Amino acid sequence: MNHATFLSLLLIFGAPLLSFYFTVPVLAANSTSNSTHILLSCGTSETSIDYVNNLTWIGDSKTNYISQKASQTSPIPYGSPSVPYNNARIFTSNYTYTFPLSPGRYFLRLYFNPANYSNLIASDSYFAVTAGPYTLLSNFSAWITVTALTYDYLVREFSINVTSTTLNLTFAPSTTQPKAYAFINGIEIMSSPDIFSTSPAYLADGTNSLFPYDPGMAFQTMYRLNVGGRSLNRFEDSGLYRSWDDDSIYIFGADFGVTFQKDSNVTIEYPSTMPQYIAPVLVYETARSMGPYPKINLNSNLTWILNVDAGFYYLLRFHFCEIQYPMTKVNQRVFFIYINNQTAQSQFDVIAYSGGIGIPIYMDYVVITAGSGQMDMWVTLHPDLSTQTEYFDAILNGLEVFKMSKVENNLAGLNPVPPPQNIVDPTRAFNNKHKESKGKVMAIIVGVVGSVLLLSFIVCICLFMIYKQKKKKDKVSEEGKVSEEATVWTPLSFYGISNSQSDVSAKTNTTSTGTSTGNGTGSHNSSLPANLCRHFSFHEILAATNRFDEALVLGVGGFGKVYQGEIDNGSTKVAIKRGNPLSEQGIHEFQTEIELLSKLRHRHLVSLIGYCEEENEMILVYDYMARGTLREHLYKTQNAPLTWKQRLEICIGAARGLHYLHTGAKHTVIHRDVKTTNILLDEKWVAKVSDFGLSKTGPTLDHTHVSTVVKGSFGYLDPEYFRRQQLSEKSDVYSFGVVLFEVLCARPPIISNDVPKEQVNLADWALFCQRKGVLEEIIDSYLKGKIAPQCLKKYAETAEKCLADQGIDRPSIGDVLWNLEFALQLQINAEESGSVVGGTTSGEETPAVILRKKELADEPTSESTSTTNTTMSMGGRSIASTDSDRLAPSAVFSEIMNPKGQ
Repeated sequence: MNHATFLSLLLIFGAPLLSFYFTVPVLAANSTSNSTHILLSCGTSETSIDYVNNLTWIGDSKTNYISQKASQTSPIPYGSPSVPYNNARIFTSNYTYTFPLSPGRYFLRLYFNPANYSNLIASDSYFAVTAGPYTLLSNFSAWITVTALTYDYLVREFSINVTSTTLNLTFAPSTTQPKAYAFINGIEIMSSPDIFSTSPAYLADGTNSLFPYDPGMAFQTMYRLNVGGRSLNRFEDSGLYRSWDDDSIYIFGADFGVTFQKDSNVTIEYPSTMPQYIAPVLVYETARSMGPYPKINLNSNLTWILNVDAGFYYLLRFHFCEIQYPMTKVNQRVFFIYINNQTAQSQFDVIAYSGGIGIPIYMDYVVITAGSGQMDMWVTLHPDLSTQTEYFDAILNGLEVFKMSKVENNLAGLNPVPPPQNIVDPTRAFNNKHKESKGKVMAIIVGVVGSVLLLSFIVCICLFMIYKQKKKKDKVSEEGKVSEEATVWTPLSFYGISNSQSDVSAKTNTTSTGTSTGNGTGSHNSSLPANLCRHFSFHEILAATNRFDEALVLGVGGFGKVYQGEIDNGSTKVAIKRGNPLSEQGIHEFQTEIELLSKLRHRHLVSLIGYCEEENEMILVYDYMARGTLREHLYKTQNAPLTWKQRLEICIGAARGLHYLHTGAKHTVIHRDVKTTNILLDEKWVAKVSDFGLSKTGPTLDHTHVSTVVKGSFGYLDPEYFRRQQLSEKSDVYSFGVVLFEVLCARPPIISNDVPKEQVNLADWALFCQRKGVLEEIIDSYLKGKIAPQCLKKYAETAEKCLADQGIDRPSIGDVLWNLEFALQLQINAEESGSVVGGTTSGEETPAVILRKKELADEPTSESTSTTNTTMSMGGRSIASTDSDRLAPSAVFSEIMNPKGQ
């Protein structure tokens, strides 16, 4: 900085800058007499100010921390990034910074901006970093890391324990990578209290065992989240200059819950046992909870998925504070905390632990991971049902995740795997000035010529469209089918469904704004034939559902709530599915459902009556299915049990619907979410397949599968599809095989009661029993003695073949249908011959039905049910689950509990 520049800054910033200019300290100006705060801008002798965070960075060339041996320095070759990312110190051999420090714990933050410094290529940089006895990074590539994470810069934060009077920070280029070098843009060292020994840490294994804390351990900060609030800058922290990130990008699925701030009359008061530096007040002033709807909360979870390095111990710190009335008493909000399938804390009550509203607390849990590479860490909250809680809900204010140096003082993980298309370094010819200039000239010439041609093409297209539009308007005006003034907006056109005025019914009466009158067949311009798919106005939907009366809710799915409604002056009952804006299923599923069901008509497919897309709503209207879902007649229900013949007929109906999708339509349609909640029953017990939001058009004749992102429901998901992400009709066959065993055994596909591990997954357990010849021991007790042996044998063999591990070994749905019809004939023959006792219809009060109802009546009520947890595994990833008898078969993760896809 020259004196002219300094005088200019002096006029702006005044005397404090003058004092700093004449006294260049070894420590940053932010230091206090009792603390150390070193801020080094590496590769420069200049002093810079970070005005965003109010920090002063000193060029490392002006300090005694660097050795005298040669090392390169380089400014950033492009742009003007903020300090300390605008300069770098580069090492082609091992290089050590030496910092004189007092013994104690310190935050060490390393700042990286991978770029093509001098004659070096960013992607060639591989190196290790050690701090005293701790290995922080090994074979580390900042280039790969920022590419995989789509970041511009990178900071790595560690907490280390210094036991001597100096700290040696060594950068060592990799010896296994050609042209490897190391670099660093900024180094920050800050003395810190021992924030890890302030409270006990518990093993997250359900035992509540204390974790033995070692004061000499080092930690790497993996995540620091302000849950339910905005990102917090470093100067907003409680004195330790930590950044807190927004948690919303880590929420899993559609269950975002709700965020809220503290009530204005609530004051955050730290207890005497909790230091205020643990977390800033801003973290405790905001929170995320599951929301105000207990029925939804009981059937879902609040889940975060955090990517971490496998093979390490992790300390997770949960920050809690009740900040809104009326949460002032014990047992108002009680919930479970799960980490990676394991119960970290059961029956957690913030008020009980903290002592009152506005009092923050934090809890530490340690989880052990195995393997290597990257893995997902699941953090989940779920309401507790075993106590007399007032609100079935959960809450979290903040979350920190720290990797622990449990083994050999090592914190180094593997580099992440970036998308293949991003690995290539496009700047290896950066220094060839001649070629670069020549390339720019050619690019300009090509750009000009291309622009002229493009402009000419656009003009021609516009003239052609004007001509076609005029001709079309003239034709419409002559035929009198559509008023020229009728203009409407529809999101379908915006998302790719073209509007076609020729499809609008001539009988439709419209207003100038496009709202419909009369019979409600609709006035929106739509690509869907009016005689197949009816358009409803939002006003009609409000009338049909009594303004979305919660008393009319039939259920909640992946798309949103389903209401019972009446249309056409109450003459027709319908099911109305209203899209939830926060759902992971959105416009794509909405469009898919309309496009498919408007073209597919079959006795065993649920009929789509129409849709509504006004007022930014996405609403679907279906035939009302009076008897609900198949699952509602199998278990955890007050409905009378189905006879075996009824179950066979329902399975046959569903198979016919799937067979039509696979073979009867113009193009093969793969449902992708076959399960008992998507098989509906009308008043005559006719089965109809429903919910086509996840459906996918199948492969062409010269292909065997479609490569696509895995979607479906846990417990029904085809393991081959999960492993290879290759979808085929056989994926539906696998899911249907699970349905067949679910119908036979009257139990959920995933059960999490206190059962042996091998019984958690129905598909695995049923196959085991089938192959051991003991399947009869696990079938529905109501069916015992009522199934003809030959019928059961044929049915079980069919289900077993559906669950073959490889799709090529599974039968087609047509073969499944034939086998089920044959099994039904075997059952009928046996009943007619008197060799087996026939079933009764569901409506008859037989002794068996009376006994079943008595058993149901004697089961514990919702107030006395207990919640247990176990572990299930799907495709190598474990999922924690809970079970409740309160409102649904299995109150497990939202992707399992809610009848929707992942």
